[in-house]
Amino acid sequence: MKRIILSVVLVTCFAFIGNPQSPASANDVVKEAYQQAAKENKNVFVIFHASWCGWCHKMDTSMNDPACKAFFDNNYVIRHLVVDESKDKLALENPGAKELKIKYNGDGQGIPFWLVFDKDGKLLFDSKMRAAGEGLDKGANIGCPASEKEVAAFIDILKRTSTLNADQLEIIRKRFRKNE
Repeated sequence: MKRIILSVVLVTCFAFIGNPQSPASANDVVKEAYQQAAKENKNVFVIFHASWCGWCHKMDTSMNDPACKAFFDNNYVIRHLVVDESKDKLALENPGAKELKIKYNGDGQGIPFWLVFDKDGKLLFDSKMRAAGEGLDKGANIGCPASEKEVAAFIDILKRTSTLNADQLEIIRKRFRKNE
């Protein structure tokens, strides 16, 4: 009897190891984010990224820096969608993420590419929308902002989509300038 139970346990363990769960669909990820945002009165910040992307890692490191992490967490429901993975890591991609990126004019923009939505799913900004006269190429993805102009555009978007005050935005500005 013990051998049968041990065999069942081992077979079950190997089944889980051999069949890791696939990532949630992009639709499910954003739907859950909108629900959480509605409950918490926040906007949704969706970041398209990949495991190999150095600038994606810089974006995450900057947003999670202890100096400014709470500022992002208090204003946004942040979600990541995996796209553009290398062939050996395609299983990491969220089904439908590429199509969502394309839907919001992110095709050919590189990563990280990000979108800011309100709690109802209305697009407020993306990483290529900016006001005229900022000295950046219109329609070019700022991804993980680093240059003075990119960071200024990013701060302007944060200002328009959050309750962050001038002091908090300055802390974020200084952190992202370290990326250059």
